[in-house]
Amino acid sequence: MKDLIVYYSLEGNTAYVADKIGHALGADVLRLVPQKAYHDKGFAKFFWGGKSAVMAEKPALEDYAVDLAAYDRVIFGFPVWASNYTPPLRTFLAEHDEELAGKRFAAFACQSGAGAPKALAKLAKDLGINDFEDTMILNDPKEKPGDDKEAQIAAFCERLR
Repeated sequence: MKDLIVYYSLEGNTAYVADKIGHALGADVLRLVPQKAYHDKGFAKFFWGGKSAVMAEKPALEDYAVDLAAYDRVIFGFPVWASNYTPPLRTFLAEHDEELAGKRFAAFACQSGAGAPKALAKLAKDLGINDFEDTMILNDPKEKPGDDKEAQIAAFCERLR
Protein backbone atom coordinates (compact mmCIF):
# COMPACT_ATOMS: atom_id res chain seq x y z
CA MET A 1 0.00 0.00 0.00
CA LYS A 2 1.27 3.46 -0.89
CA ASP A 3 0.47 6.48 1.27
CA LEU A 4 0.48 10.19 0.51
CA ILE A 5 0.54 12.81 3.24
CA VAL A 6 -1.10 16.07 2.13
CA TYR A 7 -0.72 18.92 4.57
CA TYR A 8 -0.63 22.64 5.16
CA SER A 9 1.50 24.15 7.91
CA LEU A 10 1.63 27.78 8.99
CA GLU A 11 4.06 27.71 11.91
CA GLY A 12 5.83 24.39 11.40
CA ASN A 13 3.93 22.14 13.82
CA THR A 14 2.05 20.29 11.08
CA ALA A 15 5.17 20.06 8.91
CA TYR A 16 7.06 18.58 11.84
CA VAL A 17 4.44 15.85 12.30
CA ALA A 18 4.02 15.21 8.56
CA ASP A 19 7.76 14.63 8.19
CA LYS A 20 7.81 12.20 11.13
CA ILE A 21 4.84 10.24 9.79
CA GLY A 22 6.27 10.26 6.26
CA HIS A 23 9.55 8.85 7.50
CA ALA A 24 7.92 6.21 9.71
CA LEU A 25 5.52 4.98 7.01
CA GLY A 26 7.72 5.53 3.98
CA ALA A 27 4.98 7.80 2.63
CA ASP A 28 5.30 10.54 0.05
CA VAL A 29 4.69 14.02 1.41
CA LEU A 30 2.98 16.94 -0.34
CA ARG A 31 3.07 20.34 1.32
CA LEU A 32 0.39 22.75 0.13
CA VAL A 33 1.57 26.35 -0.18
CA PRO A 34 -0.90 29.17 -0.85
CA GLN A 35 0.15 31.70 -3.47
CA LYS A 36 -0.62 34.46 -0.96
CA ALA A 37 0.83 33.64 2.44
CA TYR A 38 -1.32 33.91 5.56
CA HIS A 39 -0.28 36.21 8.38
CA ASP A 40 1.69 34.25 10.96
CA LYS A 41 1.81 36.70 13.86
CA GLY A 42 -0.47 38.66 16.13
CA PHE A 43 -4.09 39.57 15.73
CA ALA A 44 -3.96 39.42 11.91
CA LYS A 45 -3.00 35.74 12.08
CA PHE A 46 -6.12 34.84 14.04
CA PHE A 47 -8.47 37.24 12.31
CA TRP A 48 -7.61 36.52 8.67
CA GLY A 49 -6.91 32.81 9.14
CA GLY A 50 -10.10 32.32 11.14
CA LYS A 51 -12.18 34.31 8.65
CA SER A 52 -10.75 32.35 5.75
CA ALA A 53 -11.52 29.03 7.47
CA VAL A 54 -15.04 29.98 8.61
CA MET A 55 -15.93 31.38 5.18
CA ALA A 56 -14.69 28.13 3.55
CA GLU A 57 -12.35 30.01 1.26
CA LYS A 58 -10.29 28.17 -1.34
CA PRO A 59 -7.02 30.04 -1.87
CA ALA A 60 -4.96 29.59 -5.01
CA LEU A 61 -2.03 27.26 -4.37
CA GLU A 62 1.50 27.27 -5.71
CA ASP A 63 1.97 24.70 -8.44
CA TYR A 64 2.45 21.10 -7.38
CA ALA A 65 2.33 17.75 -9.12
CA VAL A 66 0.56 14.69 -7.77
CA ASP A 67 -0.83 11.53 -9.32
CA LEU A 68 -3.44 10.38 -6.82
CA ALA A 69 -3.97 7.15 -8.78
CA ALA A 70 -0.60 6.02 -7.41
CA TYR A 71 -1.85 6.09 -3.80
CA ASP A 72 -4.15 3.83 -1.79
CA ARG A 73 -4.46 6.12 1.20
CA VAL A 74 -4.25 9.86 1.75
CA ILE A 75 -3.31 11.20 5.18
CA PHE A 76 -4.33 14.81 5.70
CA GLY A 77 -2.60 17.13 8.16
CA PHE A 78 -3.56 20.64 9.16
CA PRO A 79 -3.54 23.25 11.91
CA VAL A 80 -6.95 23.95 13.41
CA TRP A 81 -8.36 27.41 12.64
CA ALA A 82 -11.65 28.41 14.27
CA SER A 83 -12.65 24.73 14.66
CA ASN A 84 -12.07 24.17 10.92
CA TYR A 85 -9.45 22.55 8.76
CA THR A 86 -7.34 25.04 6.84
CA PRO A 87 -8.38 26.57 3.51
CA PRO A 88 -5.44 25.18 1.48
CA LEU A 89 -6.77 21.67 2.18
CA ARG A 90 -10.21 22.85 1.02
CA THR A 91 -8.63 23.93 -2.28
CA PHE A 92 -6.92 20.55 -2.64
CA LEU A 93 -10.20 18.71 -2.06
CA ALA A 94 -11.97 20.82 -4.66
CA GLU A 95 -9.20 20.30 -7.21
CA HIS A 96 -9.09 16.53 -6.73
CA ASP A 97 -12.66 15.62 -5.79
CA GLU A 98 -13.07 12.83 -8.36
CA GLU A 99 -9.55 11.47 -7.90
CA LEU A 100 -10.09 11.11 -4.14
CA ALA A 101 -13.22 8.99 -4.54
CA GLY A 102 -12.69 5.47 -3.23
CA LYS A 103 -9.45 6.25 -1.39
CA ARG A 104 -8.78 5.42 2.22
CA PHE A 105 -8.19 8.36 4.56
CA ALA A 106 -6.52 9.21 7.85
CA ALA A 107 -5.94 12.65 9.33
CA PHE A 108 -4.09 14.54 12.02
CA ALA A 109 -4.68 17.99 13.42
CA CYS A 110 -2.36 20.31 15.29
CA GLN A 111 -3.83 22.93 17.57
CA SER A 112 -2.93 25.38 20.30
CA GLY A 113 -6.37 25.43 21.87
CA ALA A 114 -9.40 23.35 20.97
CA GLY A 115 -11.66 22.57 18.04
CA ALA A 116 -9.82 19.68 16.38
CA PRO A 117 -12.68 17.13 16.74
CA LYS A 118 -15.04 19.53 14.93
CA ALA A 119 -12.43 20.23 12.25
CA LEU A 120 -11.86 16.51 11.67
CA ALA A 121 -15.62 15.92 11.43
CA LYS A 122 -15.93 18.72 8.84
CA LEU A 123 -13.09 17.25 6.80
CA ALA A 124 -14.69 13.79 6.89
CA LYS A 125 -18.01 15.27 5.77
CA ASP A 126 -16.34 17.14 2.90
CA LEU A 127 -14.59 13.93 1.85
CA GLY A 128 -17.96 12.16 1.86
CA ILE A 129 -16.93 9.59 4.47
CA ASN A 130 -18.40 8.62 7.83
CA ASP A 131 -15.07 8.26 9.57
CA PHE A 132 -11.32 8.11 9.03
CA GLU A 133 -9.21 4.97 9.37
CA ASP A 134 -7.51 6.83 12.19
CA THR A 135 -7.07 10.35 13.51
CA MET A 136 -4.66 12.10 15.82
CA ILE A 137 -4.84 15.45 17.61
CA LEU A 138 -1.69 17.11 18.93
CA ASN A 139 -1.25 20.35 20.85
CA ASP A 140 1.77 22.30 19.55
CA PRO A 141 4.00 19.27 18.88
CA LYS A 142 6.98 21.25 17.60
CA GLU A 143 6.62 24.29 19.82
CA LYS A 144 6.07 22.26 22.99
CA PRO A 145 7.68 18.86 22.35
CA GLY A 146 7.43 15.97 24.75
CA ASP A 147 7.72 12.22 25.02
CA ASP A 148 3.93 11.95 25.19
CA LYS A 149 3.56 13.61 21.79
CA GLU A 150 6.29 11.47 20.25
CA ALA A 151 4.48 8.40 21.61
CA GLN A 152 1.21 9.61 20.07
CA ILE A 153 2.87 10.00 16.67
CA ALA A 154 4.47 6.57 16.92
CA ALA A 155 1.17 4.95 17.91
CA PHE A 156 -0.66 6.69 15.05
CA CYS A 157 1.93 5.35 12.59
CA GLU A 158 1.72 1.86 14.09
CA ARG A 159 -2.07 1.80 13.74
CA LEU A 160 -1.74 2.79 10.07
CA ARG A 161 0.75 0.05 9.23
